[in-house]
Amino acid sequence: MASAPRLWRRLVAEFLGSAMLAAVVVGSGIAAQQLSPGQTGLQLLENAAVTAAGLYVIILIFGPISGGHFNPVVSFVDAAFGGMRWREAVAYLPTQVSGCIGGAIIANVMFARAAVSISTKHRASGAHFLAEVVATLGLLLVIFALTRSDRAHHAPAAVGVYIGAAYWFTSSTSFANPAITIGRMFSNTFAGIAPSSAPLFIGGQIVGGIVSFATIKLLYPSITPIQAATVVLPHRDTNKPTSEPFEETR
Repeated sequence: MASAPRLWRRLVAEFLGSAMLAAVVVGSGIAAQQLSPGQTGLQLLENAAVTAAGLYVIILIFGPISGGHFNPVVSFVDAAFGGMRWREAVAYLPTQVSGCIGGAIIANVMFARAAVSISTKHRASGAHFLAEVVATLGLLLVIFALTRSDRAHHAPAAVGVYIGAAYWFTSSTSFANPAITIGRMFSNTFAGIAPSSAPLFIGGQIVGGIVSFATIKLLYPSITPIQAATVVLPHRDTNKPTSEPFEETR
């Protein structure tokens, strides 16, 4: 039977990857503010480009260990398709959230800001909610389309490019991730989000996850647990034929 890396090792990878992701998002937002003051479009372009490139590299680093989720919605949809156990997805959740909070704090400190500064950037509106549904749906479709067509090796680039593009075609700038949404609350900078706006974003992301599960089932009805286990990158030996769920090694 195929086996996965030990759960604690996967959790470490998810924590570090989530922290690096938040540091990239928040840090590049702070740098953009400093380098291009008053030029919001240019700031967004800089933030999007760095996030896309950083996400690509982070998935390459940690994906083979944990799958490179860094996102509770990805983990729970993966569990719904049998790619990981539900208790593992539940264990990923606080790891991803704490990693994103830690990464945001590190970014603040790197730019000589207060370690914790609660964002006052209000973003909540019906348009933002819809944008997060669309952004999350698109992200999951990218990931699972590659998985179902045996092109998971393209996932790091595809996910990075999609998120970079979604910064621009969604009014919310495509958070598409409850963990990063919570992390960005802890930085009152360009990439921040006010705590009062976060629940609406997270709600949109959850709805996007539910819609994406139904859409993926419709488009790819024969997706198997072994294929789902390659989300975002293969993190177990999928060359060994088995119809059983993979065995976790502790």
